[in-house]
Amino acid sequence: MTCILLTGSSRGIGAAAKTALEARGAQVIGQATWSNSIDTIPADFCEPGAPQEVWQAALARAGGQIDVLVNNAGLFDPNPIDRSDIAWLDAWEDTMRINLTAAAQLSRFAVRHWQERGTAGRIVHVASRAGHRGDSPAHWHYAASKGGMLAMHKTIARQYAREGILSFAITPGFTDTSMAGDYLDSRGGPGLLADIPLGRVAEPEEIATLVEFCALDAPPSLTGATLDANGASYVR
Repeated sequence: MTCILLTGSSRGIGAAAKTALEARGAQVIGQATWSNSIDTIPADFCEPGAPQEVWQAALARAGGQIDVLVNNAGLFDPNPIDRSDIAWLDAWEDTMRINLTAAAQLSRFAVRHWQERGTAGRIVHVASRAGHRGDSPAHWHYAASKGGMLAMHKTIARQYAREGILSFAITPGFTDTSMAGDYLDSRGGPGLLADIPLGRVAEPEEIATLVEFCALDAPPSLTGATLDANGASYVR
């Protein structure tokens, strides 16, 4: 049975991905900031030691072997530049810690785990269209964190492919989650859809299909690829 550690598993894309992966017979160990579920590890990635605690707890639950890591946890809070210096910096660092630093720590633990065991492994990074094209004036931090995730993903893919350690990235545009809903409302609601040729935002289940594909089915030659899912609102 494939064992998958999936962060940010309690709602939106993460919850949909958990359902899809379990339907394929995978054992999915989730992470969420708060959880009472037996199969989900509660951990706040704003805390520096949380990623290591999650990794160790997941290994224990998995019986010592994790096959796939899905870096999906994310924070998307506005951070206007006219805030006080300390408030702006605090928001920047919280977003970086959750969106990028925790993903980097977990990716490092995963790569070392597979190297020590001499086994293959996969990492799936749920990034964002913002990592390519930027975001709103109140979301410098979010765009920067997702751009960093994409650079990290490419580095992992290039460095470890010969060892069977594969890396895939998914870059959704707007997705119908509570996180994106707040953003759509703040930017004019339906009027923002004019920027999406498809005429609608993505459904979490659509992104979950890509997570499932990358985690279980993608051929090794696809390592290093970034799969865009933004309704043609950003075409490279």
